[in-house]
Amino acid sequence: MYTENERLEPRSITDIMETAYIDYSMSVIVSRALPDARDGLKPVQRRILYAMQQEGLLHNRPFDKCAGVVGEVLKNYHPHGDISVYDALVRMAQKWVMRYPLIDPQGNFGSVDGDPPAAYRYTEARLHAMAEELMRDIDMDTVDFVPNYKESTTEPSVVPAGLPNLLMNGSTGIAVGMTTNIPPHNLTELINGINLIIDKPNCTIDELMLLIPGPDFPTGGTISGTTGIEQYMRTGRGIVRVRGSAHTEELKNGKEQVVITEIPYNVNRANLTVKIAELVNNKTFDEVSDLRDESDENTRIVIELKRGESSRVVINKVAKHTAFESSFGVIMLALDDRRPKQMNIKEMLECYIEHRRDVVYRRTQYLLKKAEDRAHILEGYKIALNNLDDFVKIIRASQNRDEARTRIMEKYPLSERQTNAILDMRLYQLTGLEREKIEEEYRQLMEKIEYYRSILSNEQVLLGVIKEELEALKEKFETPRRTQILPAEGEFRMEDVIANEGCIITVSHGGFIKRTAVSSYRSQKRGGKGVIGSGQHDEDFVEHLFTASTHDYIMFFMNNGRVYVEKVYEIPEGTRISKGRSVVNVLQMQKDERIASMICVKEFSDSHHLVMCTKKGIIKKTNLAAYQNYRKGGTIGIKIDEDDELIGSKLTNGENELVLVTREGMSIRFQETDLRDQGRATRGVKGVTLKKENDCVKAIEVVDTNATLLIAGENGQGKRTEYSEYRTQSRGGSGIIALKTASVVAGALSVHEGDEVMMLTVGGQAVRSPVKDIRVIGRATQGVRLINLAEGDRLVGICRVVEVEDSDAEGGEAEE
Repeated sequence: MYTENERLEPRSITDIMETAYIDYSMSVIVSRALPDARDGLKPVQRRILYAMQQEGLLHNRPFDKCAGVVGEVLKNYHPHGDISVYDALVRMAQKWVMRYPLIDPQGNFGSVDGDPPAAYRYTEARLHAMAEELMRDIDMDTVDFVPNYKESTTEPSVVPAGLPNLLMNGSTGIAVGMTTNIPPHNLTELINGINLIIDKPNCTIDELMLLIPGPDFPTGGTISGTTGIEQYMRTGRGIVRVRGSAHTEELKNGKEQVVITEIPYNVNRANLTVKIAELVNNKTFDEVSDLRDESDENTRIVIELKRGESSRVVINKVAKHTAFESSFGVIMLALDDRRPKQMNIKEMLECYIEHRRDVVYRRTQYLLKKAEDRAHILEGYKIALNNLDDFVKIIRASQNRDEARTRIMEKYPLSERQTNAILDMRLYQLTGLEREKIEEEYRQLMEKIEYYRSILSNEQVLLGVIKEELEALKEKFETPRRTQILPAEGEFRMEDVIANEGCIITVSHGGFIKRTAVSSYRSQKRGGKGVIGSGQHDEDFVEHLFTASTHDYIMFFMNNGRVYVEKVYEIPEGTRISKGRSVVNVLQMQKDERIASMICVKEFSDSHHLVMCTKKGIIKKTNLAAYQNYRKGGTIGIKIDEDDELIGSKLTNGENELVLVTREGMSIRFQETDLRDQGRATRGVKGVTLKKENDCVKAIEVVDTNATLLIAGENGQGKRTEYSEYRTQSRGGSGIIALKTASVVAGALSVHEGDEVMMLTVGGQAVRSPVKDIRVIGRATQGVRLINLAEGDRLVGICRVVEVEDSDAEGGEAEE
């Protein structure tokens, strides 16, 4: 049934939903989530401050219940939930959230540990002096007022903002399709920057950054490097790395303790302490003997170290594994003329200056009008006092007030307002002293009027007023910078306290990895029985062996083509006979992944390339610089066929020659220029043709004319051969014979005369032997015995040991 006045119109549900969602989105953007670029306040914050000012809760007045403030805001200005209002009020009072709190709290307002505030019926608040500066002159027609939601009163659309609140306190908000995250800054620096723009409108961002070096967080800490700061200063977006502050204290027993005194902005202190405790318990922080949280209002987290441990290493470990070092993603988005706009630092300051210009202009107009009105009355008084006897005579002769007003206005050039004011004068104002006061007041008013008119007529005078007021507030509220900014080159690195020394990295078949000092292994003569090289558990054995320097990057190439990158010193250290740590606890490996090869680089230079080879003979070249933006979760290095897997990778200079050695003793040598650079996520091309069904590529090496090719069989036989014996062929051929042996190839290496090699067996035996003890012989030969194998044992790995001095040892003896 429809009534007569109803008008029904068919509409698509899609159109209705689009319109409704757009309206909702704009409401969230404009009326809830984003701050205004002029005063830096969201609507709920502005309403809270205005309601408190209207209630008289000033900084020099007694506190009052927050419940009353919340009620007043809900009643007149903000028709939403009370929790949202109270949460906004609490945040404006928390000194670890606001660089310059706008509300003075009394009671439990929560803590930096994440504790919630007490209910609003228990807590009390009043405006902070800085909030009053934001509201000052609001009753002088300086800003526009709009009707409240029920049109019972009005509320300000923006506050006069005597301080640059948007940048001094920052803001965080998530709207629909956009978000803002503006960091707080130091007020003194901001005012200096504003004054620079006023004095030099064409100043550059670089000039501004000399005065405003970066964020100043309420929780202190340090910012390492200025790259992120420069980005957001210029573009409005950037990532700033913030680290907490810590120092070292010496204990009486000779040990040291690290004391954390500042944490990054927006980091929960209790969660940080819990995370450190978890890392201590799971042995990530082996250097720590005790952990205590001695914090009160000030942060003090104590990490007691074991004797002889480096405090600087522990601090950096805490920074790497916890929120002690965090990223602050800056997005400088605010409402400019009720439209969201991403701005750089200068544009935001210009928005504030323009707002203050408008406020001061309107305030001056208001004060000028008020002064002119008062001067108009005083001019009437002066006429009356100069003709006092005549005025008294006219008044006495009149029948009533209206007749007196009419007769006075007919005789003297007075307005009705002036005449009424004269008629309202009291007798004491006719005395000589009062007449002098009127004359002095008139003189002062005329000076003010002239000053107000100069402000309105001269832009420079008006801007000078803005500067004077800001300078006065700077002097009143000036505080030292809390967050220190360190240049990138001054940033502490773990390498600074870790010795750059050779080490051996082993990965067992069971998936255990460890880093061992080279000095743990003895140098022995060829054919020695060797030392125990790895702690054996069940039937586990070392499957991969690699040597590197502790300061290098180590790249882990998985059998499925993924690549992980770690610093070598991050690999857990173990003894020669220890088992090591599971590789899944070191790398964020995926299911069924296993390490195919490892390679170390000092940096990701675009002058080098990575050549990868698969079991089926597929080979691919990629520029090393393509891996510099590596991720903890790994990156794709090569696309692998389902029945194939990666067996090795080599670092090249773009002009090298490569050798592939297969399991059946075949080899092929070809120019690297036969390969073109491909992207990371590509398959590659054919490197060698495998004739036998069970044949596969066992090793890939870079040709070095000053070196020889060492090939070892699983039966312990091996040889060195000059590269000149291997002729250069075209990529993709079947190759030539490299080793004649009854066994299959275990591995191949490019070695120099002064090198040493490490050989490991299934049984866990290790022999470290100088290369010079292995004779150089022809290509198509069986070779010599490299290692004495026990019955049933076989050689599984061979690796070059670099930059290791020989030590005196008796050959052939096992070390117990």
